[in-house]
Amino acid sequence: MLQLSRQDLTQAYTLMRTIREFEERVHEEFAAGKIPGFVHLYAGEEASAVGVCLHLTDKDSVTSTHRGHGHCIAKGCDITGMMKEIFGRRDGLCGGKGGSMHIADLSKGMIGANGIVGGGPPLACGAALSAKTLGTGAVAIAFVGDGGSNQGTTLESYNLATVWKLPVVFVVEDNGYAEATASAWSVGGSQLARAEGFGMPGHEVDGYDFFAVYEVAGEAVARARAGQGPSLIHVHLARHYGHFEGDAMTYRADGEVEKLRRENDPLTLFRRRVTETALLDAQQLDDIDQSIAAEVGRAADAPDREVHRLIGAFFA
Repeated sequence: MLQLSRQDLTQAYTLMRTIREFEERVHEEFAAGKIPGFVHLYAGEEASAVGVCLHLTDKDSVTSTHRGHGHCIAKGCDITGMMKEIFGRRDGLCGGKGGSMHIADLSKGMIGANGIVGGGPPLACGAALSAKTLGTGAVAIAFVGDGGSNQGTTLESYNLATVWKLPVVFVVEDNGYAEATASAWSVGGSQLARAEGFGMPGHEVDGYDFFAVYEVAGEAVARARAGQGPSLIHVHLARHYGHFEGDAMTYRADGEVEKLRRENDPLTLFRRRVTETALLDAQQLDDIDQSIAAEVGRAADAPDREVHRLIGAFFA
């Protein structure tokens, strides 16, 4: 059982709260017509990104999906730079050219969010091969959705990682839907059977439970660092919003999202566990909530402040 200090728990909650607050604000800004392009929100899935990425350092690499904001934040990307990127500003993390689906920051090991379904696993294999060849001790994480798990690129990556014994961990974030198609209908066999078929360990984990994810991810990352090859983690979770912003979610049952928010919110479950066991107290967590709300608010207002500054300079 991996041990978490109070400092670790505080960091975990801070990251999860930052992801949630960030996504809620992006939801508002998109609805107000301020954000160009497509946006896919990670709210509700925070325990997966944070539970995995807390085991990583800047030298470790992460590949993401079109739903990448949470992975970026968990990996340490600057939220003001992210927000400016999403708004299409030139001082965003990628110069405003990537937008929501292509945020990257190589200094943090974030190889990038990816609009290509199943596009991340081959890149993670490349990063893992580089780490193995150079002997850096780094690992690579490939986050992929349940829909992406059906792509040939993903399955080929499983095989390559096993054959070359690469230090990579494949994290299948199964939120129940590939866009609007239920994964229970569209994914043949189990993810664990796929892992076994390619000769790697597979793990099922409750994605609402940060502690469960952290435990399983720690074992898989340690195994990869020790040169023992790849692992697969199948994370069961759910998103609080549609596949994309503007999705009417007619494929979801009435009251499904409300029930998830009420019974399976990873932040609520985390708060309950750490306060009931006196690891952290409620006031500490409330203080974090207020601090993060202010920080995200400043990040979201930064693009508008830049526009006002440029307009003022033009007319000066």
